[in-house]
Amino acid sequence: MIPALNEASAIGGVLDEVPGELIDEVIVVDNGSTDDTSQVAKAHNAEVLSEPRRGYGNACLAAMRFLETMRPEIVVFMDGDHSSDAREIGELVRSLLKGDADLVIGCRVSSKMEQSAMPVHAKLGNRLALSLLKHSYGRSFADLGPFRAITWESLQMLGMKDRTYGWNVEMMIKALQSNIRILEVDVSYRRRIGRSKISGSLIGSLKAGYRIIVTIIGYWIN
Repeated sequence: MIPALNEASAIGGVLDEVPGELIDEVIVVDNGSTDDTSQVAKAHNAEVLSEPRRGYGNACLAAMRFLETMRPEIVVFMDGDHSSDAREIGELVRSLLKGDADLVIGCRVSSKMEQSAMPVHAKLGNRLALSLLKHSYGRSFADLGPFRAITWESLQMLGMKDRTYGWNVEMMIKALQSNIRILEVDVSYRRRIGRSKISGSLIGSLKAGYRIIVTIIGYWIN
């Protein structure tokens, strides 16, 4: 499942890397693009949904509503900017298929990260959120990476609600609260194609960081 906002220059390359032997359905959720994202995705044989209400979580929730009738075994989430390598999906789903985990999070390690792929302010924000997550819930994570896989049964159990950039951390918090087995695996991280809506600007990073921190604190105090 790939949320996409103005990713016409990248989405084709992302879809070309998806391993067809593992994935039965590729869903691209156009989150209000003003470019040809939908047309390019359709040309690369993706199922394209439209969710004009902006917000990462809104796009993910739209995909989940679509999947209700399909009831897949596993759902993989990834960005549409080519920063993650879809050819590594097998690394994410292996433990799920073996029954050793319920949620697998791709950890963007420095040894597999392209130079300048993640700006300094994005790295600092990621570390701050991870520290707050550990302090609040007692579990250490290496990354809040968006490239992740989860069993459909577990995803439904979480009752996801966040409509913005708190989506990923909400999933981690609710998984901890539900005793869902979480595993991290190392994945690569590339310089994205096009300008990032979040890490590409300090203001974008601050807005996303604020939402993430508010989500962590909100679930902790409640």
